[in-house]
Amino acid sequence: MTFDQIAWLPLCAGLTAVGAALAYLAFRRRGVTAGLRGTAWALLPLAAYLTGALRTLWTIGSAAVSFVTGLVLSPSVWAGVALTGLSAVLFFVSGALRGRTLSRARRSKGGAAPADAGTGAPSAAGSRDVTRPIELKAAQPTANDDFSDIEDILKRRGIS
Repeated sequence: MTFDQIAWLPLCAGLTAVGAALAYLAFRRRGVTAGLRGTAWALLPLAAYLTGALRTLWTIGSAAVSFVTGLVLSPSVWAGVALTGLSAVLFFVSGALRGRTLSRARRSKGGAAPADAGTGAPSAAGSRDVTRPIELKAAQPTANDDFSDIEDILKRRGIS
């Protein structure tokens, strides 16, 4: 059925009339706000016809129906849907692996301390242990940290 085969003006006017009657009932039973909202909804079919938006809505609906029909009945489209799903899974897996790689790199840079770091003695190269103050800074929340209050609450509740 095409757009021009339907008598749109009587259909839209009828929908508006039915909607206006229901809006009147809503006004009587539930009050002014319900009646006004029902009237607003009731005016939309006639407004869509008069502005020409109904033809656009018909075209969008027709395109959506033909897309879904082609999707359901076409094996090549289903192959495309399967490839799209596989692509999404690969994106998520690669993101998870990348996150693990980055966390390992951070741990290997800042987390590996010299063997004598626990004693507080200088290392063989004569430099001080630099990782210890960093650990203390990480343990104390900064004033700029927005989540420090939330972290404290979670720690008090035993959730970490």
